Amino acid sequence: MAKTDGQRWRVGPGTKVHLDKIDTRSTAGAPGDRAATDEAVAGLLGELQGLQERLYAEGKQSLLVVLQAIDAGGKDGTIKHVFRGLNPASCRVVSFKVPSEEERSHDFLWRVHNKAPAKGDVVVFNRSHYEDVLVVRVHNLVPEDVWRPRYEMLNDFESTLAAAGTRIVKLYLHISKEEQAERFQARIDDPSKNWKFRTADLEDRARWDAYVDAFEEAISRTSTATAPWYVIPADRKWYRNWAVSRILVETLADMDPQYPPAEDLTGVVIT
Repeated sequence: MAKTDGQRWRVGPGTKVHLDKIDTRSTAGAPGDRAATDEAVAGLLGELQGLQERLYAEGKQSLLVVLQAIDAGGKDGTIKHVFRGLNPASCRVVSFKVPSEEERSHDFLWRVHNKAPAKGDVVVFNRSHYEDVLVVRVHNLVPEDVWRPRYEMLNDFESTLAAAGTRIVKLYLHISKEEQAERFQARIDDPSKNWKFRTADLEDRARWDAYVDAFEEAISRTSTATAPWYVIPADRKWYRNWAVSRILVETLADMDPQYPPAEDLTGVVIT
């Protein structure tokens, strides 16, 4: 099989990821400059809509898209630009924030499992079950002997979903520390974006290296054949949108959903 665009960013099982070796400003493989790439994205989104319609009509498979990034990495922007044209009847976004008291009283996957997609659906996790080996680790919210075994639990959980017909695509939006600074400053300078900035973001920025270490280990240990990670250079938003669109179209095309056979309508006349 010819190498697809999506394989450019895919992390193979057992691969040790070194994020500092991946150029956050790369535009490798793009159809051309920004204008040409934006035009290509428009075509990809049309394909994506058609594939989603077939997935919904077939009702036998589902797609789970996991979005993770360091703060200001572009999760919301990706959702806004890539998923905007999908049918909301079978596409939803789930945002995982600080666990509630009830959620903390259960195992860490309890709040996640019932948010997974039903057959025919596309679900996007804006943050996800991976927060329990990322923020939990960086902020020392639980001891290491609690969070470290979770890598295998995450792999087992995703294997369960895959066995039930869910295709899983995990996207790490990779930005530089310099790009994060520019995006934070833009949020401070623009009154309409002030709501997106918290002073606590600066505390997390001070933990940049710890977050990079956490992401590297999480991606390295949980990129599997059935639930691969893709590391997307995301300093250039237009390239990010093209890369994510390309991966999703390739994934759904490989799933090859089909319209169900129609009933025999011979002789049926609407009066």
